[in-house]
Amino acid sequence: SIYTCAEIGINHNGDMSSCKQLIDVASDAGCDAVKFQKRDLDQVYTQEFLGSPRESPWGTTQREQKAGLEFGLPEYQEIDQYCKDNNIDWYASAWDLNSQEFLRQFDCKYNKVASAMIVYDDLLRMITEEGKHTFISTGMSKIEDINNVVDIFRNAGCPFELMHCVSTYPMDEKNANLNCINTLREKFDCDVGYSGHEPGLAVSYAAAAMGISSLERHITLNRSMYGSDQAASIEPSGLRQLVGAVKKIALA
Repeated sequence: SIYTCAEIGINHNGDMSSCKQLIDVASDAGCDAVKFQKRDLDQVYTQEFLGSPRESPWGTTQREQKAGLEFGLPEYQEIDQYCKDNNIDWYASAWDLNSQEFLRQFDCKYNKVASAMIVYDDLLRMITEEGKHTFISTGMSKIEDINNVVDIFRNAGCPFELMHCVSTYPMDEKNANLNCINTLREKFDCDVGYSGHEPGLAVSYAAAAMGISSLERHITLNRSMYGSDQAASIEPSGLRQLVGAVKKIALA
């Protein structure tokens, strides 16, 4: 079977009721998990960047926009309980060491390495210490970066799978490069998943037919909502269709 994860990421726009609706959408569609992103803004970004202008519903600076999208401890406690009540896994990609430390307060089954973090050895080592099965996205990565992350995980005896990923939001179907799934599987002799940012479903079906172990797609309540990831996400009806079809493809 293919482990299906609905990436909520930052599409909740800092609003807990939207977040719970998105968890409902994933749970109703039959997803195995939902995923979030956690950042300590002062560790991830420079002060100069955080002070630079950006118009958003939360203010006029990058810091205000980024802070508006971050959940803290009370929100994650609520997410944790809500997912338990809905019988769905949750986990998150940490973008810095403090955030990985933060996530350790929760008993998530899995860890996730975002594509941008694949070169951050200190974070990778911190994740391997936990010994949890880890999904590793490979968007924008050079083969030596993937070699490096695989070595770190194998040397630590930490279970992992790679996820083929093309880091453009939204991704044009013709750039999917799905052959990479076979290449990664052959070169690294491990399970390979697919993390997609395309607006449609066809590429995900094709990936499913290639024997991926996991599938991650961004979800949204409505693509026209505020946010940089909304256009690369699928709406509730699309998610239901996707998960139903992927289950059938896995059996075929």
